[in-house]
Parts: sequence; structure tokens; C-alpha cells
Amino acid sequence: MKKILQLSIYLLAGLTAGLFTSCKKTEDFLRLPNRDGLDARIWETEGAVQYFLNETYHVIMPEFYYQYTLNSYAFHMGSDENLYSAADGSIKKLFNFNGVMIANDVKYVGAKYQGTNPGDNRYFDIARCNIAIANLPVSQTIPAATKRSMLGQFYVLRAMAYLGLTKVYGGMPLVLEPQSPGDLKLSGRVKAKVMFEQIVKDLDSGMVMLDGVTWLDATERGKLTKAAAAAIKAKALLYWASPQFNPVNDGKHRYDATRWEAAHKATKEAYEICKNAGHALVADYSKIFLTEGTANKEAIIVRSYSDKVVKRTHGVEARCRPASEQGQPNDMYYASTRMIDAYTMKDGTPINQSAAYDPEMFWLNRDPRFDATIAYNGAPWKLSGVAGRRQWTYVKALNETGDRGFYCKRFSSPDLPAGSVRQANDLGGSGMDWIELRFAEVMLDYAETANETGDMATAKTLVREIRQRAGIQAGANDYGLGFATSKDQLRDLILNERMVEFAFEGKRHDDLRRTRRMHLLTGNLLSMQFECIDDNKRKFLETLNAAGKLNRDTLDMTNKASVKAFFKAPRLITVSGNGGFAMPEFYYFFGLSNQFINSSPLLEQTIGWDGGTFDPL
Repeated sequence: MKKILQLSIYLLAGLTAGLFTSCKKTEDFLRLPNRDGLDARIWETEGAVQYFLNETYHVIMPEFYYQYTLNSYAFHMGSDENLYSAADGSIKKLFNFNGVMIANDVKYVGAKYQGTNPGDNRYFDIARCNIAIANLPVSQTIPAATKRSMLGQFYVLRAMAYLGLTKVYGGMPLVLEPQSPGDLKLSGRVKAKVMFEQIVKDLDSGMVMLDGVTWLDATERGKLTKAAAAAIKAKALLYWASPQFNPVNDGKHRYDATRWEAAHKATKEAYEICKNAGHALVADYSKIFLTEGTANKEAIIVRSYSDKVVKRTHGVEARCRPASEQGQPNDMYYASTRMIDAYTMKDGTPINQSAAYDPEMFWLNRDPRFDATIAYNGAPWKLSGVAGRRQWTYVKALNETGDRGFYCKRFSSPDLPAGSVRQANDLGGSGMDWIELRFAEVMLDYAETANETGDMATAKTLVREIRQRAGIQAGANDYGLGFATSKDQLRDLILNERMVEFAFEGKRHDDLRRTRRMHLLTGNLLSMQFECIDDNKRKFLETLNAAGKLNRDTLDMTNKASVKAFFKAPRLITVSGNGGFAMPEFYYFFGLSNQFINSSPLLEQTIGWDGGTFDPL
């Protein structure tokens, strides 16, 4: 028997702070009387409208996907890249189909609940955009250019919100006019096609209104641009063309190859707009998230944080760092062995096709993004400003906890003192900005559509640039691209490239859903455990030598004989409580929460869920 998805309204309307979205119309949804429930004078005061816009950014702009907030805590961790997907009950249930997916969200009941966190109720967030889009144009005192740029941002934010809903639910109620969240009068769900049409329309409006607008002041970092709007439009049309929305031979829907042509046109346009706006790859992959401000040409959509006087911090630093550096490491930042195996050798050769790959010394001669991302047993990892520091993950390692085998380096600040990672009454951390969308993603979106429309040469050129930036060597097979001689092979290569390039950036879940590969995952997620040969060897490694250094910090981890003298071969282990992947196909579009369904007699449940009659496509 199929189970009802007990998602709270926060999931219906928000599901993730990091989801994009756009939209079309439903009928009376959020009509706020008295000029949308706001003092009409705000539309004549630039500062008041800017404050309203800032608050809209706050609830819609994506944040670190693995940040502990209800809007993003569970959903986007579900993939094959990290161990949280296997260890956490709610996400495991998403893949095992062994119970209600999300429980205990009793706080978020009823479609009228607004919430206090970003994404608690997406329709409240959309209402902000609708109010501004309806009222800003009639302002008599705000300069025309300012109104135009503000409206452009509201259009793009509305598109981001609706794209997020569409990715998760397919067709949804589409609200474009100011209506009252306290007096919901929903019409039914529209077709996914209508959702995407409105999303693209909003983004086209945003591109026009933001044309020529530049944000130079540091306080404006994170404001949306024409390049951002173009990149999201490309992303939306890529979704519309992809198998989640454009399935091949599913027996119910007609495959439409012209969608790939439209997506290719949009991705090419986005690529050119971004390049003309000065966007480019950061030279050093390991510095992407460490480079902030105008120096980071790769960042296109950013949520700004700060550890300065006005603190806007997050808890990611602590969740990445090991216990020896005052961290509280979490499974969401522990790589699965599937993530480890996704990295090619240094010349781009997949490990299963490389004679040089040694599973006992798996860290040697890998894609340089491996060392930039993964801290394994004995890996160099500068933290607290200690350049020669090494990370140890073997069982019972001195000053460490856990035995997961790996840590994620990408979101840690190498010079941040351990004492600043966690502080009382403050999340602590570095104030590192979250980059939601960067130029590398625009390039790989373009590469994917080029391949799907028959232009493998362009697709390979774009992937080659990504791999060259990563530090992969040309080798005998053109940076590994020579292994892809057909559209199908290149499609697989590009998807794997995305997994590596965007490791722990929250993209993998969406990619698996978009390509309808989530339900194909089988087996358990595994971790890797390192053990010393015996306690005597461990104690020796943890003893100071004559120079005052621990013996383990002098061990040559590139020499197999030296490694095997102290460590057993790495051992694969199953994560506790892991039930393995077994996701039903109807999970590609989630059911609506009971509370939301009950808010209107016109709403239909999604096919596949109890009582479902609505085709999400």
C-alpha cells in the first residue's frame, strides 16, 4: 500500500531555501486588502521598498544546503554523495519507502502558517513578490531606473521560488496577483508546462529590467543580475527538457526533442551573457569558496554571510571540521565511497579503467579536486593557520572522534582559529558566503544541452576547460574525454563531472532526480574505515619524536610500504541503520501535505500517493 506523504506546509510551499522557482496564476490566493496589507506609502519611499526587497531576498535566496534549518535540513541531502543519506531516518525513508518521510513537523500545520525561517511557506514568499510587482510600477516618487531594477529582482525571485516548487511537485497552483495568505481560495494545480512558461516569462522580464545594472558597492553583494536571470532561465529550460519532465517511452507522455533545442539556445545565451558580464572560472578550484567580493568572477548567485560587526553566520564550519579543531563533524559532510570513486585519475581516466589505480592507495594521482575536497587518513589539511597540518581518521585516532574515514575540506577556512569555530550565543565560523550558482555550472549546463542536440565537440570543449582548471593532465585521452565516443557516454561523463565539480554543493540530489536516475540507485551507501595494525603501532604513531612532532605526521603516505607498515588495508563498512536504496518512481514528484490539500476542494493529490489523481506533468 502506498503511503501518504506527511509533509508540512513548509515543505509544500518552501521545501528548500535553496530551491529556485517561478510561476503562473491560480485565482484568489493571497489578496491583502488595503494595498496588500502594507502601508501604501512604502511604495513612495525607496528605503522602505529596499527593506521589503531585502526581506524577500532573505526568505527566497538559497543558503548552505547542509545548514540546520527546517527548510533545507532534510530534503537535499538525499543522494549518493554523503553518508547522511544513509544514516538519517527521514532521508533513508525517502529512498527505502519504509514509512512516512517527514514526521514531527507539527509546528507547521495549516496553509495559513507563515513561519519564521526562509522557505517555511513558499506562497508567503511569493506573495511578497506579487505585492511589489503590482504596486511598484505606480510609484510616483521612486526614480524610474530604481523602480526598474527593483522590479527586475522581484521577478527573478518569484521565478526562483516557483522553479523550486515545480522541481518538487510538478504542476502547482500558480498565483500572480496579490492575495491574502490568511484567506486562501485556491484554484487547482496547473500543468507543469504552464509553470515553466511563467517561470521563463518572469526571468525574461528580469533580464530586460536588469540589463545594464551593476552592483558596485560591497553592501550590494548578492543582488541579482541579468547574468543570474539568464543562468536561471537556462536551468529552468534544462529541467523542462530533462527526463524528469520529458520522459522517454514512459507510456503516458510524448517525448519532445524540441525542448532540448530551446534549452540549448538558453544555455548558450546564458553562457555568453555571463562571459560578457566578466564571469570566469576562478583559477584555483580549492579557492572558489574562499574568494569573496569582486575577486570571485565565478560567483553568479550568492547569499552573503559575515563574521564582522553585523554577524550573519552559519554553522557549516563546525560541521566540516574534525573534533581536534573544535568541530562537530556531521554525516552530511562525510563522503560515501560512491563520491570517492567518482573522481578520476589525474589524467581523467576513470578508476575502473586505469591500470595505475591502487584501491589501497586510492588517494594517489587522482583528479586534483579530490585533494581539494576530501580529507582522508593522513591527508594534508591546513586548519587554524597550521600549514603542515595533517588529518588522521583511523580508528581511535588521538584527539579525534568517529570512524567515518573522510572529511569535507571545501567549506572550511584554513586560517580560522579553532577557538572561533564555535562560540556561546553565536554560530561562530568564518562568515563564508554561499555560492548558489557559479559560472562552472553555466558551462556544464551548456555542455549538456550541446551534447543532447548533437554537438559533442562544443560539449567536450566546455568540459575540457573545467578539467583544465581543475588541474587534470591531458594524458593520452584528451583529459579523459577520449573515453566518451557517443552521446550516451558523454552524457554519463558530464553527469559524473557535475558530481565531482559540485561536490557537497547540493546539486547531486537535483541531478539524480532531473535525469531520472535516483530510482536506479541500488545497494547500501558505504564508508571506509582505517585501522592501525595493532595498538603498539598506533601508540608509536602517536608518540613525539626527537623533533617534538608526532611520528604519524612524518609518515610518507605516498609510499605503500610505509603505509602498510602501520595500517591495514582500508575496509569498507556499512553505515549503521542503512537500508539501501529502493526509491519508488512516483517519488520524482512528491505528494502535497494533507494540510495543504484540505485548504481547497479544488486541489488534487499527486498520482502515486494515496488518492492521487493529478498528473504532475
